[in-house]
Amino acid sequence: MADVAARFAEVVGEHNLLSGAQVGEDYASDESLTCEPRKPAYVAKPATADEVAALLTAAAEHGVPVTARGSGTGLSGAARPREDGLLISFERMNAVLEVDVDNQVAVVQPGVTLAELDEKTAAAGLAYTVYPGELSASVGGNVSTNAGGMRAVKYGVTRHNVLGLQAVLPTGEILRTGGKTSKISTGYDLTQLIIGSEGTLALVTEVIVKLYPRLAHGATLLAPFGDLDQVMGAVPKIIASGLTPNILEYIDNLTMAAISYNEKLELGVPEEIKNATQAYLVVGLENRDGDRLDGDVERAGELLGELGATDVYVLDGGSARKLIEAREKAFWSAKAAGADDVIDVVVPRSEMPAFLARVRELATAAEGGALGCGHAGDGNVHMGIFCKDPERRRKLLHDIFAAGMAVGGAISGEHGIGQSRKEHYAELEDPAKLALLRRIKQAFDPQGILNPGTLFD
Repeated sequence: MADVAARFAEVVGEHNLLSGAQVGEDYASDESLTCEPRKPAYVAKPATADEVAALLTAAAEHGVPVTARGSGTGLSGAARPREDGLLISFERMNAVLEVDVDNQVAVVQPGVTLAELDEKTAAAGLAYTVYPGELSASVGGNVSTNAGGMRAVKYGVTRHNVLGLQAVLPTGEILRTGGKTSKISTGYDLTQLIIGSEGTLALVTEVIVKLYPRLAHGATLLAPFGDLDQVMGAVPKIIASGLTPNILEYIDNLTMAAISYNEKLELGVPEEIKNATQAYLVVGLENRDGDRLDGDVERAGELLGELGATDVYVLDGGSARKLIEAREKAFWSAKAAGADDVIDVVVPRSEMPAFLARVRELATAAEGGALGCGHAGDGNVHMGIFCKDPERRRKLLHDIFAAGMAVGGAISGEHGIGQSRKEHYAELEDPAKLALLRRIKQAFDPQGILNPGTLFD
């Protein structure tokens, strides 16, 4: 152990290697509600890709398991290290290396937060459009989990917005994938293979992200509905209308009440309408031209009324911003309310009404609850699970995941499998697919040192 510690210290410098009592609690877990914190034997803070490569080479030689960490905002336990392992923290690799206006891309290190990237791109009139709900999240962490967020209905998730990577293999080899070009058809797409692999195939040390023009005008509409099925039925019609919303979210009445209370929201909805509402639809619109936006808002309001909305409220800028921020903090509201777990099943949009009805049945049968909100535009359902008994909760989760997969969905749309979902993943996923994924893992990581216990045992 002394030999490997000396080797790690030689790579990053003694002041950038922590061990024993020096390792703080923050390094022991991410935001998963079900994975107990676990401190690693070592925390290394590299500054370059070469240092990452040297750390991985040393770890492979000594058989030390390695976990990568960005900001630790993940929800599936993928950043929880091994007690005998090395945690590589990218907190020092946090530079925006380039904002390329001509190609509309940015080149960033993995430790850059979304807030930092947003500030840099705003100065150029551009934007990185992946907002998974926590602006302190790192770009590297987003790549690892293929993060999504509310704006995915228009702009897609991380994999649709990353053009290239620099990554280090567990053998210590450094490779580049993709580039600043918007398309490539030359061999296997390693960029897309690494995105969403949760730190099990390679450690990302540089990311080329796609940028979009930052539109000057935006509006947010809030539409209460007396029936959740009406909300779900309205979603495909709004998308088919050509309005191109950049946000299309549903929030059930209990979740809206919770986030309104926690964030002190005043949205102007009368009490009688609140009491008759089962769920709300939040519609975000944007345009480069103010007059065109006004026309879109008018058409959206008419359409929502035709689709059964009790009323439609165009929120002022301050209220709209607070509502979106509160929606992004729904996880914290669920946690504060005593949720035992938080999940994010994704299903085809058209299957959302039937899926949510089935979830309600399953939760009632388990004597528990499943409340929440979600990205209605892309079928990603976020739910706080309330069920104290561990065995009953495990069966409820299994049944909810199975119900989602039965209609063509998946266990997770953006949180990932991590360590908290791997049991259900192993039980429900196609065995042939799992066997192929294990062979891919073996090809990238023959010694199995990268994030063992994540995705697979």
